[in-house]
Amino acid sequence: MWEYSDKVKEHFLNPRNVGVVENADGIGEVGSMSCGDALKLTFKLDENEIITDVKFQTFGCASAIASSSALTEMMIGKTLSEAEKITNDDIVAFLGGLPKEKMHCSVMGQEALEKAIACYRGVPVEEKEGEIVCECFGVTDLEIQRALKEHNLSAVEDVTNYIKAGGGCGKCHERIQELINEFKGHEPVIDKKPEKLSNIKKIKLIEETLEREIKPALKKDGGDIELVDVDGSKIFVKLQGACSSCSAAQITLKEFVEKKLCEFVSPDLVVEEVS
Repeated sequence: MWEYSDKVKEHFLNPRNVGVVENADGIGEVGSMSCGDALKLTFKLDENEIITDVKFQTFGCASAIASSSALTEMMIGKTLSEAEKITNDDIVAFLGGLPKEKMHCSVMGQEALEKAIACYRGVPVEEKEGEIVCECFGVTDLEIQRALKEHNLSAVEDVTNYIKAGGGCGKCHERIQELINEFKGHEPVIDKKPEKLSNIKKIKLIEETLEREIKPALKKDGGDIELVDVDGSKIFVKLQGACSSCSAAQITLKEFVEKKLCEFVSPDLVVEEVS
């Protein structure tokens, strides 16, 4: 379970400015519903180009909702030129931080703002330079190289956390790893086929991962998890304690439990909850 600041929790539970501004001056839409994250931002200006109203609609996790809500609060009352200077780092600072796995949520807000301003000005959003690496989210090699340098990232998962690249179909993971190797000055990594696990070894690894990586995090929030069954690549679990009644339980299962099991046991695992 990720650690969220009080401000992130507050904006997630009580998001500000949800909806669509009627007769908006600027509209910015980013993300992809098919890939799990999408944001629509609309705003209204007065005669002095001061933002008087701004609203958002988002399809995403708690961090996406909190980041979008924070962005709208940061925009209201600013001139367009002032709002244009808001960065994803500003959004993260406003919220008192985000888990590293959720940094891309703030990036989505910044991109929606850029598109909404371009819409108002009637100019196309500047074409991204470089080679598109992640087609799901339209992320280029230059953007990945910049993220590697600015945040000293060293794994594909880190790149996904910061700029979402690789967070969709996963076809670009090999290319992202090549860029990481170039950045680190390493020789290309030879892709080794994962060892085929026997059922006994797989179950043992799952149990070890639950005990070492997953249960301690869930217990911090009063929750727990029980392994119920394993059928091929499907892992059936039962959430317990606070996790069993949490509205974000499915996000926890997919974004935390399943990812940890895929990382430490086998990349083809799918986690399902049983009652």
